[in-house]
Amino acid sequence: MKKWLIIATVLLLAGCKGGTEDLRQYTEQVKANTQVSIEPYPEFKTMPAFEYAAQELRSPFTRPRNQQVEQVTGQQANCLQPDFSRQKEPLEQYGIDALSMAGMFTSQGTQWILVKANDGSLYKATVGNHIGLFFGEITSIQNGKVAITEMLPDGAGCWQKKQTTLTMSSTAGESNNV
Repeated sequence: MKKWLIIATVLLLAGCKGGTEDLRQYTEQVKANTQVSIEPYPEFKTMPAFEYAAQELRSPFTRPRNQQVEQVTGQQANCLQPDFSRQKEPLEQYGIDALSMAGMFTSQGTQWILVKANDGSLYKATVGNHIGLFFGEITSIQNGKVAITEMLPDGAGCWQKKQTTLTMSSTAGESNNV
C-alpha cells in the first residue's frame, strides 16, 4: 500500500512542473504597455507658530472660584425672591455638583453632615445652613440623605424653588435632582 502511495505522489508532483514562459511574456507586455501616472504630493503651507498668551487667565479645566449668581435688576412684585442682604456662608461658594457628603454625626441632639468640596475642603452643616450657588438651604437630614431647596432665577425677575438631594453615595460632580 505504501508503495502505491509513493508512486501516486511522485506522478502528481511530476505533473505540476510546467513552463511559465507564457506568464513571463504576458507580464513583460503589461509592464511595457502600462502608463504609470502618480499624482505629485500636495504642497503644504507652513503655518505660523501659535503663541499662547493666556497664562495668567484661569485654566478652562478648573472650576471657577467665588462665582456669584447673576442678579436680575428688574424685580417683579409679588413673586418669590431670595434674601440678597443675607451674609453668605462658606458652602455657598461651591455649586452643589462640586460637593459630596463625607459623613454624618449627631452632637447634643443636632444632626450634622460633613461635606467635602472638590478642592478637598471639609465643612460641617446642619438643617438651616445654606449651601450651593443658588441660595440653597438644607431642609432635612434623614437616612443618609440631605434635602436641599435651591432658588433658581426664571429669567423674568422671579425665582423658582427646586429640590435637590445629596446622598452618601453621590460624589462631587453628581447630585440627585428631585
